[in-house]
Amino acid sequence: MLLVQFKKENGERRVGLLEQDTIRELEGVATTYALAQEAIRSKTSLAQLAQSKAGAQTHAYADVLAGGRLLTPLDHEDSAHTYVCGTGLTHLGSADTRDAMHKKIGGDVETLSDSMKMFRMGVEGGKPASGTPGVQPEWFYKGDGSIVAANGEALKMPDFALDGGEEPEIAGLYVIGDDGQPYRVGFAIGNEFSDHVTERQNYLYLAHSKLRVCGLGPALLVGELPQHVSGVSRILDKEGKVRWEKAFVSGEQNMSHTIENLEYHHFKYGLFNRPGDVHIHFFGTATLSVADNISVQAGETFEIESPAFGPALRNKLEVIETKYAKVNAL
Repeated sequence: MLLVQFKKENGERRVGLLEQDTIRELEGVATTYALAQEAIRSKTSLAQLAQSKAGAQTHAYADVLAGGRLLTPLDHEDSAHTYVCGTGLTHLGSADTRDAMHKKIGGDVETLSDSMKMFRMGVEGGKPASGTPGVQPEWFYKGDGSIVAANGEALKMPDFALDGGEEPEIAGLYVIGDDGQPYRVGFAIGNEFSDHVTERQNYLYLAHSKLRVCGLGPALLVGELPQHVSGVSRILDKEGKVRWEKAFVSGEQNMSHTIENLEYHHFKYGLFNRPGDVHIHFFGTATLSVADNISVQAGETFEIESPAFGPALRNKLEVIETKYAKVNAL
């Protein structure tokens, strides 16, 4: 089941089932967040609840997208109550990439870089038995709900950034219930956009490189994530022509960590179990255009597509002017 959030032509918010090229409006619910909270409180599965609310009113997906009325798959009315975080060094990549990576992490651990040490730790201990903590992954914070762009919206890069590169990833979407328990609403395809040139200057700049916007959606996949997920990441030039393209894979079959282990090491912190909050958590990637020496320019478009998640996610890169952040003393 795929769900989307959108606005009707009169501006009212709605949630709908995405049925190929048509959105079937749900009755009696305006947001995915409200739908999730109702499912939690009624102890009903999200899929069952959504299906029970499916009405007769339909909308053409293309019209909603063209009208700029498509929203992110999950949000909170107060963006400060949405955490956007993620984990890295979690993916094994394609068969040839895996072989090369295993050669890199073989031998004496002391000769490895910190990144390769962490990747090796994930390979060795990232998939424990269910209910048992495994090795903790790399973790990072991106921002709050204000940084999340819907399909068709621009990714706004600050002018002080040294790079703006895509990261095609799957994100887990969560709502914290009244009891402080995290509930997974579903999964969405995303662009965990980062500044890779800044990160390459020094790995300790990773935190800075991740404080950027991201793209998410357009649809929410309800239920379990397939073991194998395939997709394609593209860079389109200003005329809309493909200038870079590469396939990517995800899902636990292609990862060094289980989803359960990545979730455990995020939600083990009490800070992230505040009732009512929303969490968007990126699970990592193994495919980057920057690895092929691609520098994306303002006006070019990122396109990330995976059949399991419905329509492609497209966001154009935009550079925004920033001002020197001088603090005033009181």
